[in-house]
Amino acid sequence: AGATDEAGRPNVVLIFTDYQGYGDIGCYGAEWFATPQLDRMAAEGRRFTDFYVGCPVCSGSRTALMTGCHYRRLGVPAVLFPNSRTGLAPSEITIAEVLKPLGYATGIVGKWHLGHLPELLPSRQGFDEYYGIPYSNDMTIDPQHARFAKDVLFRQGMTAEKALDKTVRNAVPLMRGEEIIEYPADQTTLTRRYTDEAVKFIKAHQAEPFFLFLPYTRPDLPMAVSKEFSGRTKSLFGDVMEEIDWSVGEVLKAIRECGLDERTLVIFTTDNGTRSGSSGPLRGRKAQLYEGGYRVPCIVRWPGRVPAGSVCHEVAASIDMLPTIAAIAGGQTPDDRTIDGHDIRPLLFGQEGAKSPHEYYILAHGKGAVRGGEWKFYPWAAEGQDKSPGVQLYNLREDLGETKNVADEHPDVVKRLAAAYQAHLDDLKQNGRPAAKVKK
Repeated sequence: AGATDEAGRPNVVLIFTDYQGYGDIGCYGAEWFATPQLDRMAAEGRRFTDFYVGCPVCSGSRTALMTGCHYRRLGVPAVLFPNSRTGLAPSEITIAEVLKPLGYATGIVGKWHLGHLPELLPSRQGFDEYYGIPYSNDMTIDPQHARFAKDVLFRQGMTAEKALDKTVRNAVPLMRGEEIIEYPADQTTLTRRYTDEAVKFIKAHQAEPFFLFLPYTRPDLPMAVSKEFSGRTKSLFGDVMEEIDWSVGEVLKAIRECGLDERTLVIFTTDNGTRSGSSGPLRGRKAQLYEGGYRVPCIVRWPGRVPAGSVCHEVAASIDMLPTIAAIAGGQTPDDRTIDGHDIRPLLFGQEGAKSPHEYYILAHGKGAVRGGEWKFYPWAAEGQDKSPGVQLYNLREDLGETKNVADEHPDVVKRLAAAYQAHLDDLKQNGRPAAKVKK
C-alpha cells in the first residue's frame, strides 16, 4: 500500500511480445539490429535476468500472466485454436478485473489467445476496450462464430460468404470489441496500428488511472513489417524487432507527453522463447523446457520508484504480475482460490537484500522442469540419454547453457527437486479449476 499512498493509483502498461528470444534486445546481447528504446527503458529502470513465463507456448503463458496461476491449474490448453471450444473460465479473475473496481480504465490492444468465442473474449474478463486478433496470426478464422461488424473491411477479394465457406491459413480476423472489423487483417501494419491504438488509449484516459495490456503479435511467424521498417537490417526479423522497439518508444513518449512518467509503471516482457531469433546464452527455444523456452527478457520502468539502471538476478515470474500489480494499486488478490504468484514489490523496487519468493519455480508443462536456486532439474532423460540416472540436473550458476548433466554427482539435489515437482503435481490435481467449456 506504500506505493499507493505516495503516488495515488499508478497507471500500468504491460507490453507482451510474441515468441521473442532472451537474446533479442540490445541490453540482453542482441548485436545485428538496434533496440535503443528498450535499452533506454532498461537504463531508466530495472532489468530482470532470471524472469520466467508460465508456459513455453502461447495460451498457457497468457493464462499465467493474466491470472497469477499456472495454466495447468486452470485447465487451459497450452495452445488454443480457432476450432477450440474452450478457454480461460470467465469466473477466473484477471489483472483487469482486479483493477477495474478501483476505478481503472482497462484496455487490451493486440493478441488475446485465451478464447475467441463471445463468452471468452476480453470484454468478458474485465476489459473495457479490445482491439486486436483473437489468437495467433498463423491461424485461420472460425467460420461458425465469425461476427462481422456492419462496416467490416474485407481485403484481398474476401467476402463474408468466402470467409465462412473456406478458411485460409495466416488469414486472421482483426476485432474491435466483440466484432470483426477487418478480414483478413493486414499483417504488415499490425504493429504500427497496435501502437497507434495504444497511444490513443493513453491520451484518452490520462485523467484517470488506466491499465493497458499491449500484447504485440510480433515477432511471431508469419512475420511482416511496415514499409517504414522494411529493409532496415539484414533480415526481416531484425526489421520486425526494430519496429517493436520504435513502438515501445512511442508508448513511452505518449506517457511522458501526458505528464504521467512518475505515475506509470511500464513492464516489457514476452510470452515465451523464440523460434526465429536468439536465445542468447540459453539452451532451447519456443515450446522447449530448457531455459531458452521460457526464461525471457523483462524490463520494468517507473521513475522515482523502480531504481534506474539496476539489474535483478533473483527468480521472478509472470505469475507474480497479478499479485504485485494488485498490491501496488491497493487492490485485492482473490482470496477464495489458489494463486501461484507472489507480490514481488521488494524485487521490483530494489530493496536491499530482497530475495525471490520462489524457493522452487516449477513448470508442469510437457515432461516438467524445476528451477530451485542455482539448480535446474528435469524429471526426464535427455534425448539419446538412455542410461542412469534418467533425469537431468544442471548448475545454472556454473553452466548457464545447460551443457553438463550433473545428476549423478548430486543425488541429494535430485531427490529434493524431484519431491518438489511431485508435490506441485499433487497440488495442481487437488486444487485445480476447470477451463471454460462452450457448447457449439
